[in-house]
Amino acid sequence: MSDSPAQMGSRRAREVLGLSAIHTPADLRRAFREAAKRAHPDRPGGDPELFREAVEAFHVLQAGASQPRQMNWPPVTAPARAAGLDLSILGLSPLVALNGGPVEHGLPDGRRVRLTLPPGLRTGDSVRAGEAELKVVIRSDGEVMVRGDDLWMTVKVDPRLLAEGGRVAVDTPLGRRVVWITRKAAERGLVRLVGQGLPARGAWREGHLFLRLAPVERKVDSAARTLLRRFTAAWAA
Repeated sequence: MSDSPAQMGSRRAREVLGLSAIHTPADLRRAFREAAKRAHPDRPGGDPELFREAVEAFHVLQAGASQPRQMNWPPVTAPARAAGLDLSILGLSPLVALNGGPVEHGLPDGRRVRLTLPPGLRTGDSVRAGEAELKVVIRSDGEVMVRGDDLWMTVKVDPRLLAEGGRVAVDTPLGRRVVWITRKAAERGLVRLVGQGLPARGAWREGHLFLRLAPVERKVDSAARTLLRRFTAAWAA
């Protein structure tokens, strides 16, 4: 049985939506759309309770994002070690790796620091935080993943585009892009957007964005609706 609205905390809300502790408002919106789409009661396999949880989690995290951040965190060394966390690892989402920006991290000595990261970090890079050296690890956020210099994401498209090709608007980490899907790309189920991956940095080259193409699942019409549509078409003729 799920938590009541008064009981759901930010940690549970992130679990429901599959978010890490470090996420942007755009990450929150995307995660909510995906969770709501999967659980919507009108979809085959939808679950009203999971849908309600997704809505509740969205409101919890949205409300938390509007609150000013406090800088008086309690020490995190003991809980982190109890959980088996390696605090010398700095885990980043693909969006933070792409754009850089401020992040918060607990150090092995119990202090919590706020770092401003440059864009274009890769797994294996090092970041200094005072006397501590943190190793960067970029983790998938459930929608976008990083492979070397490249970003990868799955895009749902109309099955006709996979058969005939055509244009489709895609929300990418760099904003909305209009993508041309050729028949060859449709056959491979893959489109490459040159230079749309992680930016060049030091010895790292500029990456690309790869879009995996997957057909949108269409709802199967009920027998009654099919008969009604046929009747309407016959009557109009």
